Formats: sequence, structure tokens, C-alpha cells
Amino acid sequence: MKKVVYITLSFFAVLLIALVTIPWLFKDRILQKVEQELDASLNARVYFDYDQVSLSALRRFPNISARLGDFGVVGNAPFEADTLVDIGRLEVNFNLFSVLFGDYPELTGIRLEDGNVYVKVLSDGTANYDITYPSEATEDGSPSQFKIGVNRIEVKNLGFIYDDREMDFFMALGALDLQGTGDFTLDVYDMVIKGGGQLVRMDYEGSNYLLDKQLAVDTRVNVDLENMLFSFGDASASLNDFHFGVDGSIALPADGISFDLDFFGKENTFKSLLSLVPGMYTDSFSSLKTSGQMDFKGFVRGIYSDDRFPAFQLGLKVEDGMFQYPDLPKPVRDVSIDLLVDNPSGVVDQTEINLSDFSLKFGDQPISGRVYVQNLVDFDLDGRLVGSLDLAELTSIFPLEGMQLRGNLAIDATAKGRYDSLTNTIPTIQAAMNFANGYVKSVEYPAAIEDIALRSTISNTTGKMNDLVVDVSSVGFKLDGEPVAGSLKIRDLEKLIWDVSVHGVVDLGKLLAIFPQENLIMEGRIQADIDSEGSYADVEAARYDRINVSGLVALNDFFFADADLPQGIRIREAKADFSPRVIQLTKFDSRLGQSPVTATGRLSNYLAYLLGEEGAALVGNLDLQSSSFNVNEWLTTSGEPAGSDQPLQVIDLPRNIDFNMSVEAGEIIYDNLVLKNARGNMALRDGILTFRNFSTNALGGSLGFSGSYNSREIAAPLFDFVFDVNALQIQDAFKTFNTIRIFAPVAEHITGSFTTRFELSGILGQDMMPVLSSLDGKGLVRLAETAIQNSQLIRGITSLTRLNDSANLNLRPFNIQAEIQDGMLKVPPFDLRIWDYEARIQGSTGFDGSISYLVSMQVPAEKFGSQLIGLASGLTGTDLSGTSIPLAINIGGTYGNPRIGLATGDNLEGYLTNMLRSRVSAAGTRVQEQLAAEFQAREDSLRQEIRERAEVVKDSVRAEADRVLDQTKERAAEEVKGLIRGLTRPKP
Repeated sequence: MKKVVYITLSFFAVLLIALVTIPWLFKDRILQKVEQELDASLNARVYFDYDQVSLSALRRFPNISARLGDFGVVGNAPFEADTLVDIGRLEVNFNLFSVLFGDYPELTGIRLEDGNVYVKVLSDGTANYDITYPSEATEDGSPSQFKIGVNRIEVKNLGFIYDDREMDFFMALGALDLQGTGDFTLDVYDMVIKGGGQLVRMDYEGSNYLLDKQLAVDTRVNVDLENMLFSFGDASASLNDFHFGVDGSIALPADGISFDLDFFGKENTFKSLLSLVPGMYTDSFSSLKTSGQMDFKGFVRGIYSDDRFPAFQLGLKVEDGMFQYPDLPKPVRDVSIDLLVDNPSGVVDQTEINLSDFSLKFGDQPISGRVYVQNLVDFDLDGRLVGSLDLAELTSIFPLEGMQLRGNLAIDATAKGRYDSLTNTIPTIQAAMNFANGYVKSVEYPAAIEDIALRSTISNTTGKMNDLVVDVSSVGFKLDGEPVAGSLKIRDLEKLIWDVSVHGVVDLGKLLAIFPQENLIMEGRIQADIDSEGSYADVEAARYDRINVSGLVALNDFFFADADLPQGIRIREAKADFSPRVIQLTKFDSRLGQSPVTATGRLSNYLAYLLGEEGAALVGNLDLQSSSFNVNEWLTTSGEPAGSDQPLQVIDLPRNIDFNMSVEAGEIIYDNLVLKNARGNMALRDGILTFRNFSTNALGGSLGFSGSYNSREIAAPLFDFVFDVNALQIQDAFKTFNTIRIFAPVAEHITGSFTTRFELSGILGQDMMPVLSSLDGKGLVRLAETAIQNSQLIRGITSLTRLNDSANLNLRPFNIQAEIQDGMLKVPPFDLRIWDYEARIQGSTGFDGSISYLVSMQVPAEKFGSQLIGLASGLTGTDLSGTSIPLAINIGGTYGNPRIGLATGDNLEGYLTNMLRSRVSAAGTRVQEQLAAEFQAREDSLRQEIRERAEVVKDSVRAEADRVLDQTKERAAEEVKGLIRGLTRPKP
């Protein structure tokens, strides 16, 4: 007996040792197979931390478990900046016997823990999850070496974002814990899904439908892959405390998505419905006192496709609902809701909405109503809303921490009839709303808003648009003893006849203290005394003499700043007088960010701009003055001056502004350029900013320019300028202008000044810098007496020619006719003297920094000294006095790393020998002409090459612009990612 026990114990000991040691014995093999499979399957960059790799045969026995730490997948362009998968720990399970005895491991389970998955679909349908090679041919042609026998998938503490720009759909889930089980190897199987998480937000076509809800699911789905049919049986889910079930199926035929689903509430009460109300589902929700019953059901049946929509129905009933916050004296009670949304046809416009009953009591104040909409085409309507509300009583029902409210609201409204714009028909309406004895006070500020009052009626007894009257006979309040009062009357929807009046003073700082806004600073006093009568018909017809507008608006000690405008705007004093035709700006003393600005002028067409058809332009004439204006503040996202870490950004100019402005500034700071005594005229019209006759002092000289900045295609804004430059210092210009650094790099070593009239046009990048590959321009550049010092290029020429000339070069005044095409500077032949030698230079510089120049010089023979005497000694009739040796030098490469050589390809000795044998002069002239022709041919070929490269760069610039312009959605996605990262931090 003991022997049997020993044998048994020994067997289990050996088995245990084997289970512990097998993972280490087969670790390299398994990792090798994992890496091979990933490389063969995924067209993406996969990473994981080798130091966090572990294997165990005990953790998931009888499977062997492999864990990878910090696992991630990053797609290729255009998704190289988006991480598809970033998981703290990935666990994959293999059948133990397939590892020990099989040819290929069999994958049986997957577990993802602590991380995020970000699925992104671009507007053209390109998706970042499309990273697998086609199944019939992997990258190296080898088939997958894994067998798939997965029967369990788990995710724990996972974030998931689905960002579909093509459908304009966005969904974010956080802190997901889900388990999916089933025999996934079969064509037909049951999949059981259990778990939950947080639904952070769900948006569709710019509207938010769900926000910050707790999600749970427990369902069984029958999966029929052969017919692409997914059937739900006893499927349960919940949002917060709202539980519902789903029964039916979803199929994926060739022409869309087929729905046959019934949904219904499960064990819900009125409290369950309240859990979906924003702000209600908090930590104290469990202690909320409630009663009442709720019923919820509906269906979706039919095909959803590009041109079809399924039939649907939604019903909701609440009876005897009541809720009361803990420790507050009064409840909301007698809540009754009976809603049916019905569409039996699948035509959305035929949807019928029937809220046959809606009633409740806030304490002792009843509100009741009903509304019936027959369809969504002509909106046949029958509705009623009547009730009263005591705000003091409301605060005893809904807690408003730090806020006191008082006042009485009464409303009685009925509407019945059809809306039809073709016949100018609207429902008949009788409505009255009155608010009296209003009072609002915040604990953050001692002053209160008092005597808040509103009296208004809406009336239309005939159903005709021109019989509608909206009469706000009085509205007003007092803030810290200062009254504001007004009235508004609108009649005849066709002509839109108005009579409006506003009088009073508002302290904006006090108002913001009572109603604080996050990341917003505002202070100052605004005074308005405005009366106006007129009609929209007269605005459209520009009959301004029939419109009465009189009064003034004054602003004092105003300051505004928020997250989008951190620079801040301060207006010490502003006054404007109103008339029907113009607003006269009589005073405007401000500081925009760091820049003081004063202005006077007038605005016209403002009524059409405010009330007219879309696109009506606001016309203005303004005189602007500033002692110092820092443009950089307004071209960066942070409001800080632009620097190495604060790139400029494209300005999108409004299309409906037509301004003419005269500008005077003591200095203007743009990027690293300081313009002194700037003056000129600007015109903004249809998204194009035009500069006329601008003049300024800069860089030791004077600068004048005229031209335009065109932002109508914001992805590739255009500029077109003519510059008049007089005596600008070359060194300062080199340090300031990127175009000079690229196209004239030799300027780094030139001292002196230059004058030019140069035309330049092209595309601006998203950093407001010229796209060099897009530049076109031409002009005559006049250089004053200049000097080139310590130039590597000049040293290269002296080294090649072995002449005793220095690396420094003094140049007499000369002119260069230059032309830029497609980002290539072309310099036609021009003459000058180099070290007192007659010389001719021609060539080009590319936007990529490449240079290609031909330098032809006539060098007196005696300058070569002993180099030439030795070569000439064996020749007869070689009196070289008065003879010049022609040299042609090719310069290529880049300015920083030039390639310099004789254009003939000879070394210096061979070239001089050939020149002597051919008696120099005649042969030299022919050689130089031939070399110039050959150089010109090479230049033509090079220009074509540069042009092709320029198009590639411009395409990439446009792609970058599209990326930058898409950053609004990107920022929104990043904000949600931040929330999810907070939810899915690894739990201790």
C-alpha cells in the first residue's frame, strides 16, 4: 500500500515539476511563434516589454498561459500618430498538449487588462483597424502557424473609443469589464457576453445622445456566420438603473442591415427612469425617495441602408411618479407620462409623436400638458401647456448649493394647426408667460439680481403668418441697485416688424460673480440706451430710411479672457452712436493682449448683417493706431509670443466682413521681425486681406509692400506680394527671412546692404510660413558695395584654382535679375569682378537647399605663377604676357557642403596644358560657350526634377493642413481619452 502511495505521490510531484518547468523549456519557442504570427498577420508596428513576459502552465491549466506587458499596436500612415491598442497586460492561452506534442500551438483564450483601444475611421472610409494582410497571401507568402480554438475572451479595466468620421459617429466607453465565452471555431455557436463599464459619451451627426452612463450587459447571442445572422435570446442590459431586454435578431444581408428586434423594460420603476436624467445619478441616488410605476417597450423592424430605414415604435408610460431628495422638505409628485413614438412605414417623415399626457407637481405647483405631432413634414400639431412654478419652492425640491432663488412663473399656452411655408400657414397660438418678483443671489457675491420681471404673450388666431404677434411688453431687473429695462414686440412673420427698447447699465463682473463660468474672466460696465422700430422686409430692400434706430452703447473698464482667448482684451473706454444706416465709433481705447490700440470709424450695413440673409457683409471704415502691436500673440494657440515652442497658426478670415482700414503703428512685431513706423491701408473683403502702400523701417533700411493674403481655401492659404526694399542690411535679412536663408545661403557671409523690388507669391503652411516649394517670384536685386568673409564656398574655389587669393572677397556694386519658379531660384548669367577677374555667374538654388552654379572667370596667366611656367617651358611661342586663362567652375551640392570642380572634368594641370596647346584665347572662348550650353541643358533637367519634388511637397503640405484642420475633433477625442485613462488606471 505504501508503495502505491509513494508511486502516486511521485507521479504528482513529477507532474507538478513538469508543469512548472515546461513553460521555461518552451518559452523561446512560444515567443518565437507569437512574433512570427504577429509579423505575418499584421501590417503595423507591434511592441511589448520583453522584461514583462511570463509563462505558466498552472494559471489556466490545462492551458499554458503567456503574458505580455505593455503591449501595443500602432498603425502605418495615415495613423502613425494614433495608437490602435495600448494594453497594460495581454494574456494569451494555448492548449498545453498542442505545445508539447503538436506542430503548431492552438490558441484557446485571450485576456486584455488595463489599457485602451482606439478605433478611428477617416471621412474617406480608411480605418486604422485595417492592419491585417490578406488571408490568402501574407507579406512573406507563408500561412499562419497558429490553430484557433478560442473559447473565451476577457477584457478587464479597458477603455474603448470608436471615432467614425465617415458616419459622424463617436462613442467612448471606459472601465470595461467583459467576458465572452463560446466555441468560436464553429460556424454556428452561442456566445455569452457578461460585464459592463461606463458609457462616457455617444454622439451622432454633431448631437450628443448619451453622456456619462453606467452600462451593464448579460446576454446570449446565437451566431450564424454562414448566414451572418445574430439572434438574441433573453438579452439583458442596463444604463445606470434603467434595465431593458432585447429579443430578436440582426442580420447582415448584402444591401444593408436587417433588424427584427423587440425591446422592453425589465423590472423598472419610476426611479429607473430618473437614473437617466443628467445630474440625477449621483452617489446619493440610492437614498433618493421614489415611488411610481414605469412601462417601456418598442421595436425596430426592417432594413437600414443608404436609402431605407426600418419601421420603429417607442412607448413610455409613467404612473403616480414621485421623487424627493434626502433631507429636503418637498417632493416632485403626481408624475404622469404617456408617450408613443410610432413609425409603421419606415419613412422617417411619417413619424407620429403623441405625448397624450404629461403632468407633475413641484411641491404644490402643478404643471400639465400634451402634444400631438401627426408627421414631420407639415407638423400637424395639437398641444397645450399650463402651469405655475414658485422658484423658492423649487429650491426646496432640487438642491442648488450656494444659490438663492425666488420668483413666480406662470404659463398658459395652446397651439393647434399645421405649419406650411408654401401657404404661409402656422398653427393658431394663444400663449401667456409671466414672471414676477424674481430674485437671484450667490454666496460668492454679496449683491443680488432683484426685481426680475417678464410679461409676454404670443397670439395668432387665424393661423396666418402675418397675424402672429410676439409681445414681451416688459422685461427688467436690478443688479446692485442699477436697473435694466426693455421691451420687444414682433408681429407679422412675413415682414418681421419689430419694436425693441433696451435701457440700463450692467456690471459684467458682478453678473459673472453671481453666475460663475469656468475658465472665463469678464469685468466692466456696459451701458445701453437703444430704441429701434422697423421691419425685416425694409432691411432686405435696403430701405433704411424707414427703420428707426437711435441711441448709444458705451463700454468702460471692460476685460475679457477665456481658454480660447488667453491673451485677453481690455477696453478702457468705447462709445458708439447708432442710426439706421451706421454705427459711429466715436471712441475706442483698448489693449489687445499686450498691444495698445485706439480706433475711430463707422460700421454700415449692420442691420442686414445682423438680420438679413446669410452672407450679408458688415461694411466698415476704421482708423487704427497702436504704439506697438504684437502680431505673434494672435497667431499662436497659447497667447504667448511665438517662439521655438510656439509655432504660428493659419488665420481664417471671415467672408462677410468688408472693412477698409488705415493703420499707423510705432512698431509691429511679427515672428522675429520688428517693423518700425509702420503705416498703410488694409482692406478685408470676402476672406482676402489686401495691403496697400504699406511702408515701414526694418533691418537698417526701409521696406514697402503691397499685396494680399487669401484664406478662402484655408487648407492652402495664398499670398501675393510686391516688396520694395531699400538698403536693408544683408546680415539682418539673412537672420530674419527663411526664404533668404534657403535661396541665398551665401548671404550668411556677406556684409553690406541690398535694394530690390521683388514680386513673390505662393502658399502659406499651417505655421503661417511660406511653403518654399510653392514660391514664384521675380525681381532685380541691387547690391551695394559688399564683402564676403570666411565663406567655405570661396575657400573651395581658391583651393581648386590654387591661386593666392584670400577666402575674403570685396565686391563692387552689381545687379542680379532673379526669378523663382516652383520653389527654384533661377539666376540668369550676370557679370561682375571677382578678385579683379572678369567673371560671369549663372545657376539656381532649390527649395531643398541644393545649389547648381557655373562660374566662368578670365584669370591673367601670370596669376598662376610657377604652375603655368613649368607647363609652358616645353612649348615654343608661348609668350603669355597679357594673356588670360578662361576657367569654368561647377558648384553643386549644398552651400554648407559644396562640390566644386572644373566644368571640363579635368584637374587643373591637365586643363592648363590643353589651354596652352590650343593657344588659349580662341579655344578658351569656344570651350566656355560649350560648357555654358551644357550647363544650361543640365539646368533644364534639374528644373523639371525640382518641379516634380515641389509637387510632392505641396501635396504633403495639403495633407498636413487637412490634419491640422481636423484638430477640433482630435482635441475632443483626446479630452475623452484623458477621461478614459483616468477611469482605466491600473487598480492597486
